[in-house]
Amino acid sequence: MKAVVIGAGLAGSESAYFLAEHGVKVTLIEMKPQKKTPAHKNDLFGELVCSNSLKSEDELTASGLLKKELEILDCFLLKCAISSRVPAGGALAVDREIFAKTITDKLKTHPNITIIQKEQEDLDFSCPVILATGPLTDGKIKEALGKIIGNNNLFFYDAIAPIVESSSVDMDFAFWGNRYDKGGEAGDYINCPMNKEEFNNFYTELIKAKTVPLKEFEELKVFEGCMPVEQIALRGFQCLRFGPMKPVGLFYEKENRMPWAAVQLRKENTQGTTFNLVGFQTNLTFGEQKRIFSMIPALKNAEFVRYGVMHRNSYLNAPLSLTHFSSLKNSPNIFVAGQLSGVEGYMESIASGLFCAINVLKTLQEKPLFVPSSKTCFGALFNEISSEVKKNFQPVNANYGIMNMPDNKFPSKNEKRKKILEESLFEINVYKENIEK
Repeated sequence: MKAVVIGAGLAGSESAYFLAEHGVKVTLIEMKPQKKTPAHKNDLFGELVCSNSLKSEDELTASGLLKKELEILDCFLLKCAISSRVPAGGALAVDREIFAKTITDKLKTHPNITIIQKEQEDLDFSCPVILATGPLTDGKIKEALGKIIGNNNLFFYDAIAPIVESSSVDMDFAFWGNRYDKGGEAGDYINCPMNKEEFNNFYTELIKAKTVPLKEFEELKVFEGCMPVEQIALRGFQCLRFGPMKPVGLFYEKENRMPWAAVQLRKENTQGTTFNLVGFQTNLTFGEQKRIFSMIPALKNAEFVRYGVMHRNSYLNAPLSLTHFSSLKNSPNIFVAGQLSGVEGYMESIASGLFCAINVLKTLQEKPLFVPSSKTCFGALFNEISSEVKKNFQPVNANYGIMNMPDNKFPSKNEKRKKILEESLFEINVYKENIEK
């Protein structure tokens, strides 16, 4: 049995490893190091280009539920994430260098994986193909895909938050802690509080700051989950305080109260030498980032290791282009995984890679393909992106709104979520049994 995986990001790496572990001879084609996109910084597989957080681990959240389902399905990249984690309260965050190196080493030493490092220009293969080239897919392979699907590509803009050196954070104006004291005893986040006057001054400068201009022919379409901080601010004076600068759940002992607003910093690596500004994705010019973010008292002398940037992401109009099994309607031997398929988020991309790999394995075994129930977060993702043609299709992430909910009435939201968890785990085990048949 043979298969080709194009792209060694999150989805492609998960796909390649699953297939290889199940006896498939995998050719993994990756264009790095010959060529990198503007968002990539190293030559490793599974590189995280935005945040280093894979979101909540709480099983009573949609994000945590998806992780639990992937754990049951023996997800390779979830194991890599857990082994390279850094403290982040109730979230799973990783040292991105260790995470990527773990993935790269495992794939490069697997006996069933042959790695070809080149830019793939076509989709002409006699065996099943998983296209996992990511949201920055471009060049000839994008043209080849366009010929198959009729150029039903959409796009949106994604933004990256800046990173600062931890030694440059002024702890006289900051404190360690987690929201509602969840996670580590001392706290996993550096919290940078602001009083009302400081916030007002910050807000005033932020909404009139200079941004990097877009190309003339492009309009600004931004995915809600990656909204630049300056765009959030333009929606209204209080929007930041209900978003990335939310002070709720934090207690500032120095003033014996909750801050008026606060910016959280999360570890980027296990050594804790660098931190990213949580939720501060931005398209401000580098000079404006330095000027305005330095208005946060704890960051007045901050040294920026990386400034935030915005880049254009591509994804398919999945309801028009994909079957329920994430294969192309016009070329069912080609499966599309990751953000290119219309899922949004790290864990969602990993889940997509696993889903495509399972379907490729079933195809090679000449067995029926199977979509898990929408009572699972895993199954709901793929049913959602392919089930209905929507006028304005937007990338989909893990959320309860796409799942089939229990019909019963419950005394509390917590009890309802426990029932969702129970039904989901039952259904995901049914799906796992089907994979192993």
